[in-house]
Amino acid sequence: MGDLATYRRMRDFRRTPEPSGAVAPASGGDRRRFVVQRHRATRLHYDVRFEIDGVLVSWAVPKGPTLDPKARRMAVHVEDHPIEYIDFEGVIPRGEYDGGDVIVWDTGTWEPVKTDDPAKAVAEGELHAEMHGEKLHGRLVLVRRDDADGAGSGDKEQWLLLHKKDEHAVPGWDPEEHPRSVLTGRTNDEVSEDPDRLWKSDAPADEAEVVLVPDPLPDEAITALEELGKEGTWEVFGRRLKVTNLDKVLFPGGPDEPPVTKRELLAYVARVAPLSLPYLEGRAVNLHRYPDGADAKGFWHKELPKHAPAWLPRWDNPEADPGETTTYLVVDEPAALVWAANFGALEWHPWTSRTTAMHEPTYALIDLDPGERTSWDELLELARLHRTALEHLGVTGRAKVTGKRGIQVWVPIRPGYTFDETRAWTEKLSKTVGKVLPDLVSWKWEKKARGGLARLDYTQNAINKTLVAPYATRPAAGAPVSVPIAWHELDDPDLRPDRWTIRTVLDRIAERGDPFRALLGVEQDLPEIT
Repeated sequence: MGDLATYRRMRDFRRTPEPSGAVAPASGGDRRRFVVQRHRATRLHYDVRFEIDGVLVSWAVPKGPTLDPKARRMAVHVEDHPIEYIDFEGVIPRGEYDGGDVIVWDTGTWEPVKTDDPAKAVAEGELHAEMHGEKLHGRLVLVRRDDADGAGSGDKEQWLLLHKKDEHAVPGWDPEEHPRSVLTGRTNDEVSEDPDRLWKSDAPADEAEVVLVPDPLPDEAITALEELGKEGTWEVFGRRLKVTNLDKVLFPGGPDEPPVTKRELLAYVARVAPLSLPYLEGRAVNLHRYPDGADAKGFWHKELPKHAPAWLPRWDNPEADPGETTTYLVVDEPAALVWAANFGALEWHPWTSRTTAMHEPTYALIDLDPGERTSWDELLELARLHRTALEHLGVTGRAKVTGKRGIQVWVPIRPGYTFDETRAWTEKLSKTVGKVLPDLVSWKWEKKARGGLARLDYTQNAINKTLVAPYATRPAAGAPVSVPIAWHELDDPDLRPDRWTIRTVLDRIAERGDPFRALLGVEQDLPEIT
């Protein structure tokens, strides 16, 4: 026991967010820790893991452990896992070994029975364990099948898992009737839609955990903004910003609502900036400015102005031709986004590529652009077809409503693709989808030539072609917001592209989290479409 070589060999730690691990010291006393993880990979199974000699000795149990003494569960003895894995709950990217979503279905302590050397008991083919978990109690027994004894290194040993008939036994007990995590109360679906943790593959296992849920903005910062007069200096995220025209109306009110002032916009942007940061940092940002408010004509502003504070992150485009934008804002810290809002930017559009590799996109983008004749129900049909296509291809993607009329789909990809490649792949995907509903789609370039039909726009996959960022506002009454959604929300009868505003979206985030977090850390190939 205590050998992680097989575990490391089966995983590519340059890409997977799992911890690679080191052998950890054993827990004190006779009680050791255990975890059962409900794991949806190629197939649903439960990973039953016992702490033995500083590692997690593991079995994959397709039907899961049970308290039913009559049940006999097949259990496959798999490679030992590092002890850091004991509380992992999140998503292993598709394309990696055992890619899928994981919850901590049960955890607690266990005691070896009939032996003081559980590693030896496993080697000899029979382990008795007294369980002290949230769900599992009493005696579990793992027994290697006779025909599995001495299986070769290329074969997985077949074992049986059963529960003894004791005071904790429950006839007919089914683990699928108890599907929630004992750590967070969430289901696999909820973790898949909004993972809150990743593991950095290039860090030691004991430092690899990355918390995706940002710290909230302190209430004191919002109070300070509210107490300012029409202008002043606001300290936010450790930066001192000169804010002006705070009572100026920037958005007309929605139905039966007051208008939205600049003060309210800044408060919203400050609250959402930490959440938005992963989709903005390291990228040039194009700003759509409306200094006179959403009712006036806006304009694109890409060049960082000379009067911008020196602390603002920025990037000089080495390929800029004369007359083109040279210096772009880069939102590498949340205060930079607040500065942009104070500068009159009601929308922010990050580049698809990072400044460190400007010709390599990190997403393939699908823009479902409705025509004048396209109904919302028709657009949803097109979006659902893209959902089905991506599921069929085994590709991770997420949709967001634009805050206006459309829907966009973002597909994260591995480094190395060119814009030509992502555009060609997206074109093939969308044209395949378009053949299913040809009466709804036009491929004409000019809008007036489309006859009011929808366009599945793959041309946004080009350098310095951008889509509006998640959680950016849009210049319309009520200050609607472009909001990521879970795939199943395409079936919600209340879904609308402008359903959420700066006055409602924060409650949604608090309740539902951020569905786009499922894209973070995902680096995947774009499969061939036939």
